[in-house]
Amino acid sequence: MVDGELMLGMMRQSRKARDLLRDPRLTLATPQIEREPTHGDLKLYGLAAEVLDPQRRRALEDVQEAAINWRPKEPYHVFSVDILRAGFISFGKQHRLIRWSTDSGTEVLRHPDDAPKAGEKPVG
Repeated sequence: MVDGELMLGMMRQSRKARDLLRDPRLTLATPQIEREPTHGDLKLYGLAAEVLDPQRRRALEDVQEAAINWRPKEPYHVFSVDILRAGFISFGKQHRLIRWSTDSGTEVLRHPDDAPKAGEKPVG
């Protein structure tokens, strides 16, 4: 995050960067490293826009250097992400299912592991 804006740096002319230049739609998902995902899954859906402004690019470089002691060197791509929708699901005793969109706001939904209440449609 750079000044409240989700930004992504990518290698120059990488497949991912070329794909976003051609079609700005994207999905970002949290990686899972455990067989049982105890931390849940988060997915963000949105649109990417290439960042050409040198000041905004330097701001990303500054954030990366502060976080991981590394600064990217030109040439590389930078994209800002406009998040339109998000979804989160977690499992286990504290399971939750939440979705968010710019149109509907935050909605807490019935988790697929929970039995439907009388008259409620099944999830899916």
